[in-house]
Amino acid sequence: MTSRVAVVIVTYNSAVTLPTCLAALPDGVEIVVADNNSRDDTCDIAKNTPGVRVVQLGRNAGYAAGINAGIAALGEFDHVLVVNPDARVRPGAIPLLVSAFDNPRVGIAAPRLENPDGSLQPSLRRPPTVGRAWAEALLGGNRVGRWGTLGELITSPERYAVPGPAAWATGGVLMLSAAVCKEMGPWDESFLLYGEETDFALRASKRGFLTWYAPDAVVEHDGGESGTNPMLWALLTVNRVRVVRRHNGFLPFLGYYAAVVLGEAIRAASGRPTARAALTALLRPSRRLKVLPQ
Repeated sequence: MTSRVAVVIVTYNSAVTLPTCLAALPDGVEIVVADNNSRDDTCDIAKNTPGVRVVQLGRNAGYAAGINAGIAALGEFDHVLVVNPDARVRPGAIPLLVSAFDNPRVGIAAPRLENPDGSLQPSLRRPPTVGRAWAEALLGGNRVGRWGTLGELITSPERYAVPGPAAWATGGVLMLSAAVCKEMGPWDESFLLYGEETDFALRASKRGFLTWYAPDAVVEHDGGESGTNPMLWALLTVNRVRVVRRHNGFLPFLGYYAAVVLGEAIRAASGRPTARAALTALLRPSRRLKVLPQ
């Protein structure tokens, strides 16, 4: 592999998962750990791993801030793999992702994500639209994802067997070209967590860059807590709406917002704590998370 490949790992209290993440990376890549003020042994683990540099943000600034700090600390590179510490890159995945950039229109390459048991972890999305928001609100995102193009989250296993473009992909593991990094500039740090990869991919698409799915490049990913943690689910839900407001205009935003509010209200009525937290954040902007817990 002749491309200069760098890796940025964004950490926060990641001592449990970081060692296996680092061990899975191949030799010959520049590795920067961008740490969001961890209080455990994350930084010591990174500093004691040969070939790894640590950039300390000094506060829990979020995922986009970590990506920006990590990329800013890199030397010259052709491609940079942005990865969560709870991911393990399978052998050969990095060269396979690099090969996606043989198409000069590709700015972002996404691997196949698998759960630790080897099952598929759906990670591809269609563009967020008002119709899809209403379908997901009334029927559930996982269900509508299997019906044609009705859902935003693509859950059909057949789609994950073939390469091709997507509107955006889960930000836990993405490879970026140097060109897209230079053209797009920093990721939007105001999203804190969730939505930043959507915003970046949609902005990039408007500049002519594709997000490309490479199914032969496989990464094992533990997955996050957003589905069970009320604070994180509320942040994710609010950021979904923010992305639509930014990229689709005011009238589509109103329809999308109404659909998301209804969907969270239905699930809150059934006793789901995550939905109650999201509904509160949607209806009461003053209760929205502005700064991550330090």
